[in-house]
Amino acid sequence: MYLRDEFENCETDVRLNGKVALVTGATSGTGLEVARNLAKRGAKVIIASRNPSKLDTAKQDIIRTTANENIIARQMDYESLASVRRFAHETIATEPRLDILINNIGAIGLEDKLTEDNLQLMMQVNYFGAFLLTFLLFPLMKSSAPSRIVNISSLALLFGDINLDHMNDVGRYSNFGFYCNAKLAAVLFTVEMNRRVNGSGVNVYSMDPGLSKSEFFRNSDNEFWKGLLNSALQIFGRPIDRVATMPVYLALDPKLENRSGAHFRDCMDFYSHWSVNDTVLTKRLWDTSKRLVKIVDEEDWEFN
Repeated sequence: MYLRDEFENCETDVRLNGKVALVTGATSGTGLEVARNLAKRGAKVIIASRNPSKLDTAKQDIIRTTANENIIARQMDYESLASVRRFAHETIATEPRLDILINNIGAIGLEDKLTEDNLQLMMQVNYFGAFLLTFLLFPLMKSSAPSRIVNISSLALLFGDINLDHMNDVGRYSNFGFYCNAKLAAVLFTVEMNRRVNGSGVNVYSMDPGLSKSEFFRNSDNEFWKGLLNSALQIFGRPIDRVATMPVYLALDPKLENRSGAHFRDCMDFYSHWSVNDTVLTKRLWDTSKRLVKIVDEEDWEFN
């Protein structure tokens, strides 16, 4: 059984009046609770997901429970890079600022296939989509600085393997293997982005949320394992509203101003992976990711 004291380091009374926050995967689970937490602090919150009806339900739920009506529901599907681009362009066109970006998407049990973008589905949903969104929104966040990006990873990254020549090979890894690889890539992306944007006023962090009382295995096509694993999460997982305090803490607490690029668990520095110190690998991953999500000259703030 988990106690509230486990999250005592995550408590902060920072208000967000006048700030704008974006949370992906915000229609249920931790993402919804993160959005609710930010809304309670007075932020304008943009929630993103691919299901319009779930988006509307989540929006009304947040408004009802926080009395904050400044909630924007915007559709985006990480299975399509075109959808991510449309979402980013609409956000840039309609929002004068963006102070917080929480990359919360995490999915397992998706089909082992290539998407229309020629990327392995698990890798695109769990990594490449967030990479593209973050890259496209960085100029807006820089103009809004100080601002923060929080990338949600997982302890599963310890089993990850970044083979840049075979990241998207269908059939090469198990479903869990692709998930591990994606979560490791998110941490290496965090470290490399921090190096590249240092001094911009945009801080970027990664974190391991641990197990929560969610239906994380809802996409599994094996009904037995789906039921068993989701039931185990309800027994052994941590309360979702408490888990949500971790990314919120990273997104706004002033004590972390000089900790950009670090990895956290329970709002404390936490070991991630030996390869975070491999600057050749993190640079190659960054460059490969830009190529695979097809960053064009007009989008490339590194050279413009």
